Amino acid sequence: MNKVTCECGHKNPYGTYLCESCGKPLKDEGKLANMRYEGVARRSQTYQKSIVDKIWNFFSSVKVGIWIIVLLLVTSSLGTLFPQEMYIPPGEDPSLYYAQEYGILGQLYYDLGFHNLYSSWWYMLLIAALGISLVIASLDRFVPLYRALKNQRVTRHTAFMKKQRVYGMKENSEALDIKALSTSLKERKYNVREEDGNLLAEKGRFARWGPYVNHIGLIIFLIGGMLRFFPGMYLDDYVWIREGETEVISGTEGEYFVQNNQFLVELYDEEDNEIFQEALMREGSPVVSNYQTDATLFKRSTEGSIGSETELEKVKDHSIRVNEPLTFEGISLYQVDYRLNELSTFTFGVEIEEDGEVQALEEVVFEVDLNDPQMYYEFDNGYQIEIIEYFPNFNIDESGEPTTLNRVPDNPRIIFELYPPDADPEEDTGEISLIGVQVNEPLNEDHDHTLRMLDVEFVDVTGLTIRRDHTLPIIIAGGIIFMIGLTQGSYWFHRRIWIQQKDGQLYVAGHANKNWHALKRDIEYLREKHDLPETVDQADEEVKEKDQVNEGGRDKNV
Repeated sequence: MNKVTCECGHKNPYGTYLCESCGKPLKDEGKLANMRYEGVARRSQTYQKSIVDKIWNFFSSVKVGIWIIVLLLVTSSLGTLFPQEMYIPPGEDPSLYYAQEYGILGQLYYDLGFHNLYSSWWYMLLIAALGISLVIASLDRFVPLYRALKNQRVTRHTAFMKKQRVYGMKENSEALDIKALSTSLKERKYNVREEDGNLLAEKGRFARWGPYVNHIGLIIFLIGGMLRFFPGMYLDDYVWIREGETEVISGTEGEYFVQNNQFLVELYDEEDNEIFQEALMREGSPVVSNYQTDATLFKRSTEGSIGSETELEKVKDHSIRVNEPLTFEGISLYQVDYRLNELSTFTFGVEIEEDGEVQALEEVVFEVDLNDPQMYYEFDNGYQIEIIEYFPNFNIDESGEPTTLNRVPDNPRIIFELYPPDADPEEDTGEISLIGVQVNEPLNEDHDHTLRMLDVEFVDVTGLTIRRDHTLPIIIAGGIIFMIGLTQGSYWFHRRIWIQQKDGQLYVAGHANKNWHALKRDIEYLREKHDLPETVDQADEEVKEKDQVNEGGRDKNV
């Protein structure tokens, strides 16, 4: 589109309302000039034909940005109704957990994908849309505003002066003392420019950039948030480690391991800790003062798969407590939970009944690791025992079938099949039994043997959170920049005063993006010292005129 040339010679982009140089109104749009963006032509209000224009105009709209924020707030709040999948108990099947814990609403929550809301593709699209809206809306306003403020001249068109909210004019018979006036303005911390006996005093222009600094901070913040879903940038995992066991640390590609040497729980002493007496009496049970994991960090020293052949090199020992994590290479292991006396190992023996007497077979004794059970046992005297099914946390589902709630051995049930020495496992059916805590039921007939639980071993388990966050510096930087922009736009404001002499008239006009009272005080100070014309607030005058018109209309109706 062709540029519009003002009578001052400046070429303005199509759609400009006030000349970027002299300020002459190029369109008649009311008594007061619209100074919000200095009357410049914004791309979204000028170009509306191509698909690019329509996309630009859509995202440059403040209303669209507000609706995107509202949608993000609503969806984010929905994600807090029930725990996200990462926060449900380890080992739980999310497809069953939400329905069992929260009923129909929980099932609907899972079916709609809200259990992984913040990593879903459509939530990422909403965040991306907000970022695009911030970028386009900022560019649509910042670039023309910056150009207009940079190109503004000291001498402004008379029509521009008359259309300012604060305006005054009088006959000027004496030459104005420009030097003294300039000195007074500088005393008020104004930057003063002079041209042909006219003055432009300006201060606080940087406050106009506050909203755009806000947008930059928000964009950086959103980028940091989105980077959390890129591999290697963010890690928030959970691991349960039993005493004496070693687990690989997720996020290290099998390079680092942590061993739980010992788990300790310390309780407040009811006699020695008087300060906690009220809490102890209210709780009615022991109160934990400290729980910690004495851990050892290992690093894989040789290439190879994770297993018995993997050689581990000790890195360091550390006692992990609350707020005292084990930290290495940007990864921190935090103490967050524990389980005491978890079932660990069952020891079984076999009894046989002969001539009405029960006799224990001392050679047929075996252990079952409830966390990693061996599925087949063979003994020197010819007995063979096979684990057909293992349910760590036994439960009967809605269809009446046995299942397990999770892999934690809270309520273990084991189905054994025992073959005596004269039986052939490939051809014969063994003696099948269901065994658990206080449960020992034969599942077929003709049992000559009985499996007995001889011993139970327990173990303490520690729960550690594995956390790494390379996006935190980016998020913090975005937050700091946002606060700088907020302060910049909230506690400072842009003020300008134009003083011109033309054709025997002395004009004074002023504009502020806010805090008009401060601007009026500055102009009043100058008027008293240098005999400037008295100014009026034309916005107040306009309101009075509308009130008079409305009052006249009401009288006429009466």
